[in-house]
Amino acid sequence: MKKYSGYFITLEGGEGCGKTCQIPSIVESLRQKGLKVYATREPGGNFIGEQIREVLHNKKNVDMHPRTETLLYQAARAQFVERTLLPILEEGLIVISDRYSDSTKAYQGYGRQRDMREISMLIEYATGGLTPDFTVLIDLDPKIGDERKKANGSEINRMDLLPPEFYERVRVGYLKMAKEEPNRWVIIDGNQSKELVFADLSREIENRLALSGFLESDRRSVER
Repeated sequence: MKKYSGYFITLEGGEGCGKTCQIPSIVESLRQKGLKVYATREPGGNFIGEQIREVLHNKKNVDMHPRTETLLYQAARAQFVERTLLPILEEGLIVISDRYSDSTKAYQGYGRQRDMREISMLIEYATGGLTPDFTVLIDLDPKIGDERKKANGSEINRMDLLPPEFYERVRVGYLKMAKEEPNRWVIIDGNQSKELVFADLSREIENRLALSGFLESDRRSVER
């Protein structure tokens, strides 16, 4: 049961889909409309979470076992939910997070081909059952995403070193999850230009916020 007055939006997608670079523009656009918005990311979102993120993404940790990887993501997530996410949602803010628990299902579940029942149980424990109100999947062919990352000179982390078939499974997993929960998910074509992706993303998020009663004229923007 929802126990907060805010609204929780997550952006999901494979490597190079462009979700991370879209968030600042989306946040600014919503703030200009008078909404209270807080942007964050996962893993991370606070001091402890960011330290765990460094361990997870360090290219020196290539020997990390999939179970270790999964548990570390849940450790970061538990800290994120209790110390960052819930307090902000309880203040009534709109939270936009770059990834959340669906990433674990896509990467460690479908990508690593681990037991999804066990994955779901760990996520439930780490989050206390907190799920996003709305999730946007920016869908993109993994090969195109890899080309974009290389062309943009993006930093390469441990998760970027996995074989192409891993990312294909991740994409299949995302599309399956979106199909299974159409009321929570919407899919945006990541093959479009950055400008068109932004337009679609803005429209979908604003429509959902309007339906949820958050686009009210008397709201004021806030910097946190």
